[in-house]
Amino acid sequence: MKFVYIIEKADDGSYSAYVPDLPGCTTCADTVDEIRRSIKDAVDSYLDSLREHQEPIPTPSSVVETVEAA
Repeated sequence: MKFVYIIEKADDGSYSAYVPDLPGCTTCADTVDEIRRSIKDAVDSYLDSLREHQEPIPTPSSVVETVEAA
């Protein structure tokens, strides 16, 4: 399963990431590289919790697109 995640930079220079298809699945770190490493752990933990509580695992449905602006 592949889930889309969004990385955002905060005013203080740190970063956070969230997974649109997994409400509440977030992580934060000081660098983008740290976010890339920690988001997998966040998703794995989230999915483990759903399985533990016998809740359905959402099907990934988010799509990534970009737009070029002038």
